[in-house]
Amino acid sequence: MPVLDLQRFDVDIPLARLLPEIQARRYLALLLRDQGDSCLLGLVDPNNLRAQDAISQLLKRPVDVVQVDKEALLATLDRVYGKTDQIGEFAREVERNIERDANIVDLDKMGTVLDDVDAPVVKLLQTIFDHAAQVRASDVHIEPQEKRLVVRYRIDGALHVQAEADLKIASPLVVRMKLMAGLDIAEKRLPQDGRIAVRSGLHKLDVRMSTLPTLYGESVVLRILMQQQGLVALTDTGMDQQVFRRFEAAIRAPHGIVLVTGPTGSGKTTTLYGALQMLNQPDVKILTCEDPVEYRMAGIVQVQTNDKIGLDFARVLRSFLRQDPDVIFIGEIRDQETAQIASRAAMTGHLVLSTLHTNDALSTPGRLADMGIPPYLIASTLLAVVSQRLVRLCCPHCVAPHEPDADEMQWLLHSLGRDQLPQGAKLMRGCGCPRCNGIGYRGRTGVHEILTMTPALARTLRSGTLHDFEAAAQQELAGATIAQHVLQLVLDGKTTVAEAMKIASWDEG
Repeated sequence: MPVLDLQRFDVDIPLARLLPEIQARRYLALLLRDQGDSCLLGLVDPNNLRAQDAISQLLKRPVDVVQVDKEALLATLDRVYGKTDQIGEFAREVERNIERDANIVDLDKMGTVLDDVDAPVVKLLQTIFDHAAQVRASDVHIEPQEKRLVVRYRIDGALHVQAEADLKIASPLVVRMKLMAGLDIAEKRLPQDGRIAVRSGLHKLDVRMSTLPTLYGESVVLRILMQQQGLVALTDTGMDQQVFRRFEAAIRAPHGIVLVTGPTGSGKTTTLYGALQMLNQPDVKILTCEDPVEYRMAGIVQVQTNDKIGLDFARVLRSFLRQDPDVIFIGEIRDQETAQIASRAAMTGHLVLSTLHTNDALSTPGRLADMGIPPYLIASTLLAVVSQRLVRLCCPHCVAPHEPDADEMQWLLHSLGRDQLPQGAKLMRGCGCPRCNGIGYRGRTGVHEILTMTPALARTLRSGTLHDFEAAAQQELAGATIAQHVLQLVLDGKTTVAEAMKIASWDEG
């Protein structure tokens, strides 16, 4: 019996869908190819003659069978049949139920059927979570518009519309999610935040829920963390060897401050969690102060702030200093008091890891100075600053050579500082395929730059101005900036010119 590797087979999705999903999953079968007089069928159990006969009668043609791996088949079936159509179907079913009930939502009844998998609202939510996990979405946006309810997913940093439904289903959908997150279903005028633990098929999801009252109803954003994926190791964040070596040396120091900077959603927390993994040893006491705690780590004491009861960053950090820590991780340095406590902790023999919102590594000492930290204290405590962005990678399954347009070519030549592309440059672009949901990108990687506080830079910061420091630090960074890192990814064919130009615009900002 011939065996077919589905991971290397380009599935014809319209053809595969000629076999209904119910039969495909019942018989663990996949329609692979139309051979004219017969069809090629992939089966997990090629000895299942009943399945062959049933599918042959359904297709009204004989079938030729090849054996396929079960795990690969199930993943392929999820990709072929998807969940977008089901989202729309369940949304319409919710709409019909509401119309039958004269637009009156029985909140008590909805609370009692939380585990009723036949309830349309529950099925709609289950389908949304299933699909989000399948396409690797980091966020689900459920947004009421003037006449429609729009569901969008953020995949690899970009938003994509997945479904639209009647606005009437928004209220029961939000109520159900509030019940799951333990929020006040009667409060619709104020924003609320909650957390939901979801088990969806093989996926275990940790979902952060945020509601916001808008003109047409409550907008909901669900931040999805797939716990089984685990943390990203520091070696897998995309750091090149030079940046990695310098960053590792900084976090191995006995005391001082190490900062990771960049805009929201640039992977700063992921990088620092990778550093904590590296430092997490039985003889090292690590305390974290976060808002919220995104990943739970064994062997580390993690504290989530709660501004409603006065448990803010500054109060937690003051308590940390009495807990005899070796390493302190602060989710973000937001204000002057937090910055001062972090500097004091670094001065008294603790290693402090944190994030800061600056556009590049050079402007970080200036930002700390704006928060009231004296330059001499910055020079004494700051060990290193890593600035980073996330870049989408070309889908490896549909990548093809790309001819840049005039604007892209002008940007390339300007960035290279020459009048022609270097020999061996491979400009590529994803064409869009089922594996990347037609986007052309699949996955992201980090691009980094690191500024280490050398003795010379520390002397300049103590005795000169911030302008003098930035001029000296610019020379320290020469040849190893974010822009040069992302440009190399373009020339290696790993990302597109358009994606690199977005990163360049951030740096210019």
